[in-house]
Amino acid sequence: MVFVNFTQKRYLCAKITPMLKAGVIGAGHLGKIHLKLLNQSEKYQLIGFYDSDTIASKKISDELGYKSFPSMEALIEACDVIDVVTPTIHHFECAKKVVEAGKHLFIEKPITQTVEEAEKLLVLASENNVKGQVGHVERFNPAFMAVRDKFENPMFIEAHRLAEFNPRGTDVPVVLDLMIHDIDAILSVVDSEVKNVYSSGVSVISETPDIANARIEFENGCVANLTASRISMKKMRKARFFQKDAYISVDFLEKQCEVVKMKDAPKDPDDFAMILTNAEGVKKQIYFDNPEIEVNNAILDELDTFADAIVNNTTPVVTLQQGTNALKVAMQVIENFKMQ
Repeated sequence: MVFVNFTQKRYLCAKITPMLKAGVIGAGHLGKIHLKLLNQSEKYQLIGFYDSDTIASKKISDELGYKSFPSMEALIEACDVIDVVTPTIHHFECAKKVVEAGKHLFIEKPITQTVEEAEKLLVLASENNVKGQVGHVERFNPAFMAVRDKFENPMFIEAHRLAEFNPRGTDVPVVLDLMIHDIDAILSVVDSEVKNVYSSGVSVISETPDIANARIEFENGCVANLTASRISMKKMRKARFFQKDAYISVDFLEKQCEVVKMKDAPKDPDDFAMILTNAEGVKKQIYFDNPEIEVNNAILDELDTFADAIVNNTTPVVTLQQGTNALKVAMQVIENFKMQ
């Protein structure tokens, strides 16, 4: 009889599940973060990166030690998974080459520049039998994850996402830069199709709107009001969800959440119970059901869960279809600006 100790078991499991070979296309600000985290991950072997800026690529290789590939095609050939972190305008051309080569695709939000490109990408991914995930990182925010199982048919939602001015993000409208985070989060918790979208936007310093407000109406009666600004004096990323007998607040920036619930008041409440009585005399007790928030690195988590989906042949947390759905609503918001 052969005995295998715990350490040997872990080693054998590691051999059975090899690390996925990963590469990054686009080594700008966010791309360098992805490179660092893929290099740290226990689920990927970072092969290298490709960036069209050869001078910047050499500097990154020299300073950080990551291998720079001479072409996008060479990087794709050497990897199992490609992480596309380029400017949005280049998303589709890069993603198309990745999936046509039969490699799995992680792509930053928004999925593509247009809905037409996103839908083409969906078809290509299906035809080539590859998995894809979109980098809607707020799905992995610990505050949002802590309340994920608390949502039960929310009917009114408010979201505010305000940022200080940064010229790096002005190549796309504020809707695609900021608001799309909240659009995706809301679509993930509202189990209904979008019925109507109304919006208004104001361009202050950019060629496209810097401040935007949208009202999204769903078939089930749910209404979501979203505000986004990239010229605010302070940062804010908050969302509030109202549903029957409950109020859920998520602070994406501070990574805090609050869940306030109501239940029928007991006949003999204690002295510290918070009791409300409506006009009909019905008494409700207010209580707090705040879950514990587990600190995490949201970007590392989204990358690691994608590796799990590939290895275990399961559905990614944020699918290419979901990324496309968020883009469709975002583009409806933008289209309404042109009607003003």
